[in-house]
Amino acid sequence: MKLVTTTGLALLMAVGAAGSAFAQTEITFSLWGSPQEGEVWQEIASAFEAEHPDIAVNVEVADWDGYWEKLRVQVAGGTPPDVFAMDAPLYPDWQSRGVLLNLQPYLDADPEMLDGIYPTTLEAYKTDEGMFGLPRDFQTIVLFYNKDMFDAAGVEYPTSEWTWQDFRDAAAELTIDKDGDGTTDQWGAWAEVYDMEPLWGPVVWSHGGEIVDPEAGETLIDSPEAMEGFEFIRSVWLDDKSMPTSEQLSQYGWDGLLSGVAAMGFSGHWSVPEYSQAGLNLGVVPMPEGPAGRKTMVNSAGFVVSASTPNPDAAWEFVKYATSEAGQTELAKIGLAIPIRESVTSSDAYLGQEADIDHQVFVDALEYANVKPSFKGYEEWSGAVGDALSLAWSEGVPLEDALAEAVDYGNDALAANR
Repeated sequence: MKLVTTTGLALLMAVGAAGSAFAQTEITFSLWGSPQEGEVWQEIASAFEAEHPDIAVNVEVADWDGYWEKLRVQVAGGTPPDVFAMDAPLYPDWQSRGVLLNLQPYLDADPEMLDGIYPTTLEAYKTDEGMFGLPRDFQTIVLFYNKDMFDAAGVEYPTSEWTWQDFRDAAAELTIDKDGDGTTDQWGAWAEVYDMEPLWGPVVWSHGGEIVDPEAGETLIDSPEAMEGFEFIRSVWLDDKSMPTSEQLSQYGWDGLLSGVAAMGFSGHWSVPEYSQAGLNLGVVPMPEGPAGRKTMVNSAGFVVSASTPNPDAAWEFVKYATSEAGQTELAKIGLAIPIRESVTSSDAYLGQEADIDHQVFVDALEYANVKPSFKGYEEWSGAVGDALSLAWSEGVPLEDALAEAVDYGNDALAANR
């Protein structure tokens, strides 16, 4: 009898535990990033679960290419993650497909939720129908410089007063044949120029040019002002030879600063952890000023919720937590991006990061930042423009011809996505 009673009690406990487990709502959050970034997001999910014991969050992380490939398959197959990361320029494409949940009803019910979030970071997610996404973090582009290389060359560090001419002069001084074999082995600067974000977008804006008008279906980078900006980059690269060609850089790696062959570079906060781990003695300053003022670009990664999620309320609660001060404080630990809440960027969680640079420079850059263009067909347009612009950095192709081709291909992409 005792055996039966004990067994029966054990069965009841097992059934009760199983019932409790099955009663728990499970949602999936999918994002791109490194395994280390995934670990931090798992910590954020665990902190959320502690406050919401009835909701379990499964975190899935993949590299950039693998993430988008898998996401397209999942959405097409009707099995998307409940919550997934979104790059702001790609947001209009996904929103226009009807696969994202409109978050506006949740925001209308809790309007104070957005208080304290940098308004600029919200702009990309607004539509006439409401907001179908929220920013998760943001990036601004600043000028990084290697203090050791400046010291060795006897060149003064960059300042917040620098113009683009100051940058050009310093880059020329810092371009050196260190071993005297007749071949340059240190360049004054490097930049990724396929995408607009790190360099050519801010340069065009700071020379008074514009980039694109999606509503009018026009690519605008062939205006006289934009042309002046592109000519500046071309002159630093091809005339001064102060930046390595892609072939030269490939001998050392993909990032000139990280490889130790460039004294300056343009990037966002996403580079800070890797630069810090490499032991580079770096400083950061605002982008140099152009004829039309100082400009940089701000972009964000965001959260969206699947329109077909069976658990929209649970998904919303996770998004709400991840964008809260508590969630954003945990996010600051990753060090890859800038939290969207001013209360966190002004706290030690962000400003006191291990990397010994002035993290405030990235936040202050919002004062002179333009939002990265975001529109339907962005991916196709940026690929067409980037491919054509690559000709501009070739000795044999006139800049005017490369820009004309970029405009033609860009306009074709805009027309195809109207």
